[in-house]
Amino acid sequence: MKDRFDVVVVGSGAGGGVVAGELAQRGRDVLLLEAGPHLTAADFVRWEARATHDLFWPLRLAPLPGGEMLALLGGRCVGGTTTINTKVALRAHERDLAKWHPASGLTTESGEPFTPAELAPWYDRVEDVLGVRERRDWTKSVRTVEAGFRSLGVELEPVTAYTDANCMRCGSCLQGCPTNAGKSTMNTYIHDAWARGLLELRANATVERVLIEDGAATGVEYLDAAGGRHTVRAGAVVVAAGTLNTPQLLLRSGLEGPAIGRNLGLHPVRLVYGLFDEPQDTHMVYPITAHCMEHQHDEDGGFVIEATTIQDPISFATTLCDEDGPFWGPRLTEALRGFRRWVGVLAMVNDDNNAAVVVDENGVERFEVDFQPNELERIDSALRFSRDVLEAAGATQIAWSGLASTHVQGTCRMGDDPARSVVDRNCESHDVKRLFVGDGSLVPRTLSVNPSLTIMALATRLADHLDRDPGGYLAASA
Repeated sequence: MKDRFDVVVVGSGAGGGVVAGELAQRGRDVLLLEAGPHLTAADFVRWEARATHDLFWPLRLAPLPGGEMLALLGGRCVGGTTTINTKVALRAHERDLAKWHPASGLTTESGEPFTPAELAPWYDRVEDVLGVRERRDWTKSVRTVEAGFRSLGVELEPVTAYTDANCMRCGSCLQGCPTNAGKSTMNTYIHDAWARGLLELRANATVERVLIEDGAATGVEYLDAAGGRHTVRAGAVVVAAGTLNTPQLLLRSGLEGPAIGRNLGLHPVRLVYGLFDEPQDTHMVYPITAHCMEHQHDEDGGFVIEATTIQDPISFATTLCDEDGPFWGPRLTEALRGFRRWVGVLAMVNDDNNAAVVVDENGVERFEVDFQPNELERIDSALRFSRDVLEAAGATQIAWSGLASTHVQGTCRMGDDPARSVVDRNCESHDVKRLFVGDGSLVPRTLSVNPSLTIMALATRLADHLDRDPGGYLAASA
């Protein structure tokens, strides 16, 4: 088995999948390592428990004051979370990017703070590869809640998404798209290169550490599915294991920067449900079809409401609660009997990166969350507004889930200041040459919108930098 490459990429999600695919298409010799399995549309069926086991990281929980837990959700498969997300494709707002320089000192090559113009060509490239399009094919449940939004003086807007015309609105996005209409990094960047023999992909490969010699990364050590240990050498190493995993891998590899694992952004979300008299069949939609951006910015409330969606029955049943607490017994049974009549909206809240990924002395991960009063007020306001919308639309009962996070960002952020960041503007470690980070952990401050498009844009920018190879790290391009 080959053990020497130009670049080894750890992780195949929105960051790593793009970096690997882009470099392979440009003739670079790339190995892509993924901890999870390589499952495709042929394997995807709407079997909630199986998909949760096969495609997701085991559930991680972060304790909150008062005894509640925040659930941390993400994909553990080829394509990462892009294989099991809703494919919403939104560019970061200029007000989001304006937070980056104060957070980490990040500037461009010209010494100016990042602006939308800096990322525009990379966004253009990603949108072209993924076929991003606007979705106006709204179903009954969306029209139902649209009336509630309008009665409160705000509008629902169509989302843009990386889905194609083969989307049948079956609602199974979180179990993997069975028609390949959802454009994950797996069925675009990775498969396009892998199927042509341009990219080597090794799934079920758990990277233990980055190999570092004389202040430079020289490769990685990983375990295969059978527990066999392997060493791979490379001219450059890109760690894109995900916002929760990348800092842990860097720490296990001996890095000690003060910002590693800090500044975790959660973009906390809560599902809020309304029960209606008529069936709405929210489980048979393209989630997410529409959104309300009226309160997107901090000064306007700091939250975005997405419509419509509902968890599949197991998750729905195990997370349902209201002001009287979790649903149990007959109350829960009655709620589940009405499953087709519940409509959910997703309330996504801006946070200020007051959380952290910690690895204790025994190597065990821990997640610390310290929401500040202004963040808690945004979370409460998003719940109140969602409730008002659903009641205005005619809901006869309101319930909601606990808090969760699917948009983690910021634990190895990019910046000019090594005290406040882990990598520089080109995503290269401040402390170790030839070591790069290429996932959501780069983002200096949490975005107000779904971050996958921005992560892919940053990954495309990184791939371009690696291919130009200003440091002379790689062999001559094929």
